[in-house]
Amino acid sequence: MLEKLKKNKGKIIWSALLILLLICVRAFESKLFYDPFLDYYRREFTHLPFPEINPVKLFLSYGFRFYINSVLSLGLLYVLFKDTKIVKFSIFLYMVLATVLMISFFFVLTFFGEENKMTLFYIRRFIIQPIFILLFIPAFYYQNRIRKS
Repeated sequence: MLEKLKKNKGKIIWSALLILLLICVRAFESKLFYDPFLDYYRREFTHLPFPEINPVKLFLSYGFRFYINSVLSLGLLYVLFKDTKIVKFSIFLYMVLATVLMISFFFVLTFFGEENKMTLFYIRRFIIQPIFILLFIPAFYYQNRIRKS
């Protein structure tokens, strides 16, 4: 076991660094990104009107945050699996997911807004949090195990 840890020391260090960077994105979100919904969803929002937003600024901020989380997640996938096919496929998935989520978010915000606060909350959550890496790592690990056996 100790020998395995020594052998994979670089992988562990790089993985920890990338995970730490993902944590930093979350920890400094209020300083790094424009998001009027941060405070809104922290309060009892069910009876509150939506905050004033700048749609262009919000779109760019969410897009930039999704991009940063995606790049860090792709780096983590590469460190863990050392397979460029996995990374290329994940890039494609992230592009599709970003498109679908951003369009969905602004569609719900524009046309359904106040009456679909929870829908907006969950779509926003998928945009601003690196949730997809939690799905991709076990999926690719399982795929590699199946391929090797």
